[in-house]
Formats: sequence, structure tokens, C-alpha cells
Amino acid sequence: MSEKEKSFSASYAAAGVDITAGYKSVELMKKHISRTVTPGVLSGIGGFGGLYEPDFSGMSHPVLVSGTDGVGTKLKIAFLLDKHDTVGIDCVAMCVNDVICCGAAPMFFLDYIACGRNNPERIASIVSGVAEGCVRAGCALIGGETAEMPGFYPEDEYDLAGYCTGAVDRDAIIDSSAMEAGDIIIALPSSGAHSNGYSLIRKIFLDGRHDLSQKLGDGRTLGETLLEPTVIYVRPVLETIKKVSVKGISHITGGGFYENIPRSIPEGKCARIDRDSVKVLPVFEMIAEEGGVPERDMFNTYNMGVGMSLVVSPREADTAISVLKANGVDAYAIGEIADGDERITIS
Repeated sequence: MSEKEKSFSASYAAAGVDITAGYKSVELMKKHISRTVTPGVLSGIGGFGGLYEPDFSGMSHPVLVSGTDGVGTKLKIAFLLDKHDTVGIDCVAMCVNDVICCGAAPMFFLDYIACGRNNPERIASIVSGVAEGCVRAGCALIGGETAEMPGFYPEDEYDLAGYCTGAVDRDAIIDSSAMEAGDIIIALPSSGAHSNGYSLIRKIFLDGRHDLSQKLGDGRTLGETLLEPTVIYVRPVLETIKKVSVKGISHITGGGFYENIPRSIPEGKCARIDRDSVKVLPVFEMIAEEGGVPERDMFNTYNMGVGMSLVVSPREADTAISVLKANGVDAYAIGEIADGDERITIS
């Protein structure tokens, strides 16, 4: 009998915590975690800390960049559809897409799952999505935590959050200091609402009048559309940084255009967005129509089809767009930088 098999508390189980389910979850997730192993990984899961040896060769002054985030109430859609293998991608994306805004390449990731009841198969399904996100981002899943919390979460619900660390050479940090009037703002398309604005989405579509199984114009169901995972932009952006001088990057999340794009623009400069150039996805048109949401609120809540934006000089805009397209991103220009204190205009 193994030490883990000896570990069992009838009293704890009577309180709703099954220690043995936790062991089974770990065994089931190992095959998914193994997909994310990179040369820097020095430990397997199960220890008290994940060990990672970074490779800073080629950097004269390496700087660590960290990010943490969760999936939010999009998880409620996963619960209703009983589909748990994509929200992990969202969790990774929300962290690594933030880190890449500084020009940093993600190195490793850790997740945290808190649940009302530890269902090993469901936990493994969640982690399979986390692992897939790490593979897409090129980082290693080196550890995490699953907390069974009966009485705090409903039995069939959970929360999911993550943390990642990346690295960038200090001289290569993207900080907007070189941004000038006339620079071009390039849009990187999103796959949908990503992981933001789902409290409003749920208010609109989970009101008893809508059916998540209803088919939409593209053949997908409403539920599938709302659960579409967040795009991970790491690899295309890193390739673009190699070829052109990127002056600013915005990850367009909660707060939409109005909050996020100005975060990558220096004081005294304004982002002028050409509203007609923005390729708004049908899901946002549906949200606005069904919920009676004004366009100003839509652009201040959702990404509207633009999950990330890059700022480059006019002479490098075509090259940047070409590199992004060569890496699977159908990028296009949506505006330019101007002098002014208004921060952002959409017209």
C-alpha cells in the first residue's frame, strides 16, 4: 500500500473533503501537464513548489514580468453546458496576453482551482485546457493547487485562476516611450468576448428567453459561441517584435477600447480609432441588439472583435501586418496616434 493510499480521513470525508479524490485528480492531469514541459522545468508536479531554471542567454539585463488573472463568470456558461476543457485556455490567455504587452516571453504558469466537490475527471478536463493554453503560449505548467471547499462553493461549481512569469531584456521592454503622432494602430482580431463582460452577457442571455442550444448563422450554438476560448497572441506578437519596432501593445479586456488602449499610450497622445475600420464580430452585434446596449457601452465593455492592438511607425505598418498574417493573425489597421489629451476617440 502506497503512502497516498494510507492517507484517508473518514472525519474529513464526512465534512465533504475527499483526500483520495485529490490524488486521483493529480494522476489524471499528469498526461496533460507533460505536454507543457520545456527545457527549464526541473520538477514534476506533487512537490511544494515548482522548479524552473530560466535561460537568459541573449539577454544583457533580463527582467521578470508577471501576470495573474482568472476566467470570471464565463465559468457559469461552462457549468450550464457541462463543458470544462476550454476555460483553462482562457485562464492562460488572460495572463500571458498581459505579459506579452511588455514584450516578455512567458516561461512558466501555475493554476488554482477551487471547487465545492473534487470530481477528478472534471478537474483533469479543466487542467487539459490549461495545458493546451500553455502549449499555445510556449510556457510550462509547473504546478498548481486544487482546493476542495464544501459549503463555500456549490458542489458542481468551481473557480479558476492562474499566474505566469515571463522575461524580457530590459533594453527591449515595450513602454510607449518612442510613440509619436502618426504611428499606426494595428488590430489583432479576437475570437469573441474572450473572458470579459460575462456578467452582462448572462443578464441578457440567461434570462429565460434564450436557449444556449439555439443555432446561430454560422451553424454554432449560442452556448458554443459564448464559450469560445480567448485567443493567445504570444507567438505571433513575439515574431512581430523580432521584425519591427513595436512601440505599444494593448490587451483589450474588461473596459474595452476606452480603458485598455490608452494604457499603452503616453500622456499627451491620443488614439484615434476609425470606427468603420473595426471588424465587429456578429456576437457583439447580437449582444447590443438583444440587450439594448448603446455602442459607447459596447466599446467600453467588450473587445468588439479586436483582442489586442499594436502601435508601429507608418513605415513599418505593412511589414508588421504581413508578419502577423504569416503567423495566423488576420491583422489590419484601425487608426493612428495623434497629439492631444483626449486619450482615445472612436469615430
